[in-house]
Amino acid sequence: MKNLSNKEAVEKLRDLATDIDFAILSTNLGQAKFDATPMSTKKVDDEGNIWFLSGKKSNHYNYIKEDNKVALMYSKPGNMSFMNVFGKAEIVSEQSVISELYGTGDDMWFDGENDPNICALKITPDEAEYWEPKQNKLISFFKFGIATIKGEQPDLSQHGHITV
Repeated sequence: MKNLSNKEAVEKLRDLATDIDFAILSTNLGQAKFDATPMSTKKVDDEGNIWFLSGKKSNHYNYIKEDNKVALMYSKPGNMSFMNVFGKAEIVSEQSVISELYGTGDDMWFDGENDPNICALKITPDEAEYWEPKQNKLISFFKFGIATIKGEQPDLSQHGHITV
């Protein structure tokens, strides 16, 4: 288990969040039926904050207004890369921030960057955990095959804890 903090932590967080891109944003965490919504990562800033665009009419928007504790679950099974992030969400309505994050792909969800329904979500991580392969996929499959033949446990991934 590797423990990362400070600049190294922000870089690992940025690398994984931007490479995986899509995350499940979970809100209403204190309830048995929490809310989970797929989101596309817009950026990870120099402080390690993760940014998304969101709609003000969404369930998670209302849950964040009540309780800002959130979890993000990133998963890219094809690469065997995963990350869980626990932190606090902040709703940001500044047009300059929305304009910076907005891309043409967002037209699918919003009526342009000036849509009155749009806002940005700033997720400030408290901590995160990640799992990723130690080597590329081909080497990992080869090592898995060898370990299977030998009846051994393969050592394919690394696990780490991130404190931002």
